Amino acid sequence: MPKVKMDIEEAVKALIASLGESVSSQQLSKTPTRVARAFEKVFSGYGRDPQALLTVFEDEHYDEMIVVKDIEFYSTCSHHLLPFFGKAHIGYIPNGKIIGLSKMPRLVEIYSRRLQVQEQLTMEIARALKDLVHPKGVGVVLEAKHLCMMARGVEKQGSQVVTSSMMGLFKKNLNTRSEFLKLIGK
Repeated sequence: MPKVKMDIEEAVKALIASLGESVSSQQLSKTPTRVARAFEKVFSGYGRDPQALLTVFEDEHYDEMIVVKDIEFYSTCSHHLLPFFGKAHIGYIPNGKIIGLSKMPRLVEIYSRRLQVQEQLTMEIARALKDLVHPKGVGVVLEAKHLCMMARGVEKQGSQVVTSSMMGLFKKNLNTRSEFLKLIGK
C-alpha cells in the first residue's frame, strides 16, 4: 500500500478515535480504507499538468467568443476541509488558437480536485486558459454552494457564492463582458 494511502488511513483512524468512536466497530472498521480511496478521486487534481491535457489547434479564422457553460464541479474548501460544488462557465476569444471543447471541463476538473477556496479556483482556471491558448480575452464565472455555509457557521441552505475572473477583452471591454454574461445567463 502506498505511503500516502497509509498516512490517510492512520489520520482517519485518529479522527474517528478523537470523536469517541471505535475504529474496530463493524460500522467503522473499513472507513479509513474507504476514505483513502475516496480521497484519491477527490484530490486527483494534484500532479496533473493542464498543458499535457489540452489539444491546441491553430485556427486563424475563428475570432468570436467560445463559451462552455454549466460545467459541474466538486471541490474541497481549504479552510474547513468541507466540499463546495456548483457550475463553472468559461469563455474566451481565440487569438489564432483554439482548444477542443471537452478540454475546458477537464481544465475545471484538474483544478477543482485540489484543496482551495473558490476565488483561487476561479483565477487558476482563467490563468491556465490564458497561458495555454493566449486568447484575446478570458472570462470564468463559478457558482457554488459551500457545505461550510450550509452545515455549520451561518447555516444558510439557499446561499450561493459567485466568483469571476476576467482577463484581456473580458476585463477591458464592457461589451465583451456583457456578451459573455448574457451567454451564460447572468
